Amino acid sequence: MASVPVVEHPLTAVFVDCDSYFASVEQHLDPALRGRPVGVAPVMAESSCCIAASYEAKAFGVKTGTRISDARQLCPGIAIVESKPEEYVRCHHRIVAAVEDCIHVEAVLSIDEMWAWLPYNLREPATVEAIGRQIKASVSRDVSPVIKVSIGAAPNKYLAKIASKLRKPDGLCIIEQRELPDILYPLELRDMTGIGRSMETRLHAAGIHTVAGLCAASKPVLRGAWGGVLGERLWHLLRGDEIPDLVSARKSLGHSHVLPPDSRAPERAWPILCKLLHKACERLRFHGLLTGSLTLQLAYLGGPAWGAEARSAETDSTLALLRLLEKLWRERPEPRGRLLQVGVVLTRLCEHGNYTPPLWSVVNDAADAPDTEKHRRLDAALDQLRARYGRGVVYYGSVQEDRDKAPMRISFTHIPDLGLERD
Repeated sequence: MASVPVVEHPLTAVFVDCDSYFASVEQHLDPALRGRPVGVAPVMAESSCCIAASYEAKAFGVKTGTRISDARQLCPGIAIVESKPEEYVRCHHRIVAAVEDCIHVEAVLSIDEMWAWLPYNLREPATVEAIGRQIKASVSRDVSPVIKVSIGAAPNKYLAKIASKLRKPDGLCIIEQRELPDILYPLELRDMTGIGRSMETRLHAAGIHTVAGLCAASKPVLRGAWGGVLGERLWHLLRGDEIPDLVSARKSLGHSHVLPPDSRAPERAWPILCKLLHKACERLRFHGLLTGSLTLQLAYLGGPAWGAEARSAETDSTLALLRLLEKLWRERPEPRGRLLQVGVVLTRLCEHGNYTPPLWSVVNDAADAPDTEKHRRLDAALDQLRARYGRGVVYYGSVQEDRDKAPMRISFTHIPDLGLERD
């Protein structure tokens, strides 16, 4: 019986991952921090947590999510700095431009990650290694020698991302197909992209405890562990096959904020919550979306978290959504309780072009209609003014008391537009 020929997969993807990005930018901005352990906090409070740590701090066990007070115990002398999101965004765009000078950036995946597709004439390992070194030199020259990037290349984007992790920090690793799957065996299951704590538990239940076992598992076994086609996709990706990305629509949009000690009383937290909703509404309109659901999320100081949802006809009106937020705020438990974190999430999103208004709209009072033309014109005018001159030029009265609170925050999967986010 003839053996099945092995299809040779060339190198097709380069993955660029910034090392300890937020902390590296802080060290770039302040030379006194270079070579020192640094933790980045969203607010300067001992009860807050590190959203990033430099490699010097990681050597002491400080990592993302470490409480600030614990970080000081783990690493005496650690420098805790408050995050500067606008600086991270500016450096991000400069890094993208530096990589673009070496090879076209196919897609930006997060504030500190991007990937490039390798053209057919640039796929030899020596050529790919030269491109990787060019990228490193370009970032060092055009952005900062303090900000390092780790680069991975492989037959597909998934494996290229894993390669970028193998020799951190400041690494350059190329995975060729002839090295698969053996080069992956030293990794832990949780090191593999897409495998978190719950997925690891499901793999254990399927008898898979190592990456070697994962690579040896059959398609049906992986499909069963993932409960669908994602398991089959991983089977192919681990073998170097190129699989088109799954296209998914945006499912939610929101903002949250950890409150500093002087803003935890309800009367101080409410204006901040309103500001978060205003920002979310601006993003909603920027992306051409409508929402039919608003969720209020609260975490009480020393107590449980609480959340509640209110639904409405699809809208992008700030005033209409503020009314929903006020309704949920009045329903919260412990009205006098001090708050640690507040957040708003907009769901049931749809595009303007795909929205069909109801045939009959029952409104008791025309003034209560959530989407009047007057409201739309008002929102458009405010968005234009704030985008051009900053959020401080005009704002709703609900944020009057604390308009300087709730500064820009960065999700790793959302790079803010500085025109939208500028205060």
